[in-house]
Amino acid sequence: MNRRNLLKKSALAGAPLILPSNLLANKPNSKVNIGFIGMGKRSQSLLNEFFRQSEVKVVAVCDVDTNRREDAKKKVDAKYGNTDCKAFNDFRKITEDPSIDVVVVVTPDHWHTIQILSAIENGKDVYAEKPLTHNIRESVLLMDAVKKSGRIVQTGSQQRSSREFRVACELARNGVIGKIDHGFVNFGGPGKACDLPEEKAEPGLDWDMWLGPAPKRPYNSILAPRGVHKNFPMWRMYTEYGGGMITDWGAHHLDIVQWALGKDESGPTAAKPPAKQGDEKGASVVYGDITITHGQGIGVHLVGSEGEIQVTRGRFALKVNGKEVASYLKRSGNLGKELDKAEKRYLKNAKVKLRESPGHVRDFLNCVKSRKQPITSAIIGSRSINVAHLMNLVYHHHTHIGWDPKKNTFAKGSKHPLEWLGRNYRGKWKI
Repeated sequence: MNRRNLLKKSALAGAPLILPSNLLANKPNSKVNIGFIGMGKRSQSLLNEFFRQSEVKVVAVCDVDTNRREDAKKKVDAKYGNTDCKAFNDFRKITEDPSIDVVVVVTPDHWHTIQILSAIENGKDVYAEKPLTHNIRESVLLMDAVKKSGRIVQTGSQQRSSREFRVACELARNGVIGKIDHGFVNFGGPGKACDLPEEKAEPGLDWDMWLGPAPKRPYNSILAPRGVHKNFPMWRMYTEYGGGMITDWGAHHLDIVQWALGKDESGPTAAKPPAKQGDEKGASVVYGDITITHGQGIGVHLVGSEGEIQVTRGRFALKVNGKEVASYLKRSGNLGKELDKAEKRYLKNAKVKLRESPGHVRDFLNCVKSRKQPITSAIIGSRSINVAHLMNLVYHHHTHIGWDPKKNTFAKGSKHPLEWLGRNYRGKWKI
């Protein structure tokens, strides 16, 4: 796990074009040219979100599936009333294009870090879907690259831009529920090795490019549905491409745990396996004397000496000294009013005030101009997803892991192989 100068040694580097960090700040009236990589289900929503931003112009799209690529180009051309949108099969046509300012990465997880690094090395800012990385080694390399380059990277962990999560974390950080000693997170289980049978591939899909750094294997439509599909593909359940629900939904809820505990610059000190090997619930991560256990609750549930906080998307509850202060768990009533109750009673003069986002994409574009770090920066996103990666490791290997959160590696004296922190890369896609 020796840190390397990624901008010099990455196989993707070539001759990087590093643009000045104040490029867009010096052009306040210019359009921000956007290139999209990956035009599947999630990208359709993000494309519309970027369309709504007045200073943005989408100028290029990329997908390894011909149907999705052409559909995306039609949508962009219809938006601007022309035929100017470029459409590519190879993401490097976007990351290496000097006319593009910002790259949006919405591909399967096994591609994220490679494409983000390529964009960074070519002087671009990036909005990248979570999980930001496929493994811990990639997180370390990405954090190094961002720190050295000064680029702006927003992780698509949009829960930090939602009021219920911000209020929940402010309550925790201000000691409203006393000293937190344990908590729970609830989402699905770990990934597994891909065992899908071979299917005949339809024409128009570059299957080798879809696989990229992942091991060579036959096509299966569960991994890459053909055409403009309306579902989220299940490649995310297989370790070659994702990390199961641990990194899919865990990326969201474990990020909120990090925020609530004030660990954005750190992380857990240990991870523990479930009671029985093969269980898909019961693993935990440990922050000193605070244990967060997977598989219970509604999303994030924190328990302290004087109360408890529960929060997930669109739901929230606060209990202090055994009394219910605010509750919107059954979706009856008004979430905003319940949040108002908690804020008015406990946060009016709070010492810790967390950042209030204007919206996740809006926050990112503001930071592209100001050069300030976004609400879920690459550092935050990398450290948060490392918690999920640790949880997957204890599920896969069924062993206790001591962790050094500052160095992002096993604790001193650990005998676990460093290979657990990375993966093998196929062909030319090594980093």
